[in-house]
Amino acid sequence: VPVLDIKPKGWKESRQVLVYTHGGAYTMYSARSRLMSAVPMAHDTGFRVISVDYTLAPAGKWEQVTDEVVTVIQTLIKAGHSLNDIAVYGESAGGGLAAGIVLKMRDKGLGMPAAVVLWSPWADITETGDTYATLQQADPLLYYPDNLKHCADAYAAPQDQKHPYVSPVYGDYTKGFPPTLIQAGTKEIFLSNAIRQYQALDTAGIPVKLDLYEGMWHIFQVFNYDLPESKLARKKVKAFLTQHVGQ
Repeated sequence: VPVLDIKPKGWKESRQVLVYTHGGAYTMYSARSRLMSAVPMAHDTGFRVISVDYTLAPAGKWEQVTDEVVTVIQTLIKAGHSLNDIAVYGESAGGGLAAGIVLKMRDKGLGMPAAVVLWSPWADITETGDTYATLQQADPLLYYPDNLKHCADAYAAPQDQKHPYVSPVYGDYTKGFPPTLIQAGTKEIFLSNAIRQYQALDTAGIPVKLDLYEGMWHIFQVFNYDLPESKLARKKVKAFLTQHVGQ
């Protein structure tokens, strides 16, 4: 599985690593094109970032794509890393993928990473959730019926779209899940995804933080790098990872 290995300036040898699954509705972008997310994350957190260049839909379906990301984590473990040193993060579709692969690892008895960070996660690829409708006109970036539905169908057949590895809001978290930080803006159609993912984890007693930003849009943390809200959000990610990874 191809990856990009991003180390922050001044990086010193460390076992701690952040595995990144990029966004793009499962059909667009790559590890290289999403350096705009991976590089700021490495710079601001001090973590080495491994960005997974997973196979895009329609060539890559959910079963294959989730296996690819799990393989990357297993390869890191074979190279001497422990799960306690590994966190996963993803934005948008990559957020749904990050949560999905952790569920898959847990269910297969492979253990789980130390922490999870989800930015505006596409945690339900069906058009379920209040803000798909109520914020459709407010969201400056995303529109479901004409765009995202086709991407969802390319990634997973309709009968699979509520599988927990595809839409992790439907997961059973009573069996455990790592501490999780979810960030989103109040001006995006995925706000319901963030809230529902938070509720699924919180109801099961999983340590989870829902960190919302007034008036912010999809993945504002890197699309608009210099905003005060973006800087604060990335600062909170660093604090969260420092608290949970390698401890």
